[in-house]
Amino acid sequence: MKLCTYTANGQTRTGIVVGDTVIDTGVPGTMIDLIRDWDSLKAGLEAKATAGEGMALSSVKLEAPIQRPGKIFGATLNYHSHVEEGKKFGGGDAPSRPGFFTKAQTSINGPYDPIIITKGTKVPEDHVGHFPDKIKAIFAISESSTDYEIELVAVIGRGGKHISQGDALGAVFGYCVGNEVTERTWQIASPQWSLGKSFDTHAPIGPWIVTADEVGDPQALVMRCYVNGELRQDNNTSDMVFPVDSQIEHLSVGMTLEPGDLIFTGTPAGVGVANMPPKFLNPGDVVRCEIDGIGHIEGTMVAEA
Repeated sequence: MKLCTYTANGQTRTGIVVGDTVIDTGVPGTMIDLIRDWDSLKAGLEAKATAGEGMALSSVKLEAPIQRPGKIFGATLNYHSHVEEGKKFGGGDAPSRPGFFTKAQTSINGPYDPIIITKGTKVPEDHVGHFPDKIKAIFAISESSTDYEIELVAVIGRGGKHISQGDALGAVFGYCVGNEVTERTWQIASPQWSLGKSFDTHAPIGPWIVTADEVGDPQALVMRCYVNGELRQDNNTSDMVFPVDSQIEHLSVGMTLEPGDLIFTGTPAGVGVANMPPKFLNPGDVVRCEIDGIGHIEGTMVAEA
């Protein structure tokens, strides 16, 4: 089942996407409420989906399916191809255990909403001086450092703590497409990545959540990212260093995963910073991220007013 958050006639509600139509779920509250009560709601929503009575998808505005997740995690260096391209800048081998950063709630953005390139992102010279020489050379020739990263986003359902790897996929409600937009200079200028990963609008997700039973194996999904129609990233989730179940096992050791929490599960090779000269994003650029079996999101880069 495909579940969305949409706005129509001034109201934001949850819906079921069937073909080119959206059917209102009739469930009060947000997508997180729906996920929390999924076991009791599922049969009724399946019946609604079968009835197929809804409004045209083109007549509504699709919002981020989860607008205020309790927690947002991002996996670091979690594709073998991304690890290899990082070696051009002095990076090492694949990590021996999963690594994560957090993203702020306010970075969440709709699947087709503009993505803001924030004013004042130039890192002060005294910070740049601490960069490795290879990294310093990249930013010396670029005014912008806003980058794209296509990612499979896992949406937690049942959740819990101390979830074993064998049980981990059962804790996932579904999946959506994400663009883990990154302000590279701010990422590198700090020992913690979260600031450079948390600028406003820098976590577009959607266009809906496809439930886990419909997706099947999350490690067999083709993913592509285009900038202005140019294919930049083209890979498969089978290239992950740590699969989704391993990530969930690792995260749930230290904290309780709750309904609606999001895990950006990593990005493959082809990010803008890995080119020379770098292919960072500028106002007017259009970034499209698509994952087979789930859908696509697309945002236009805009300068902050």
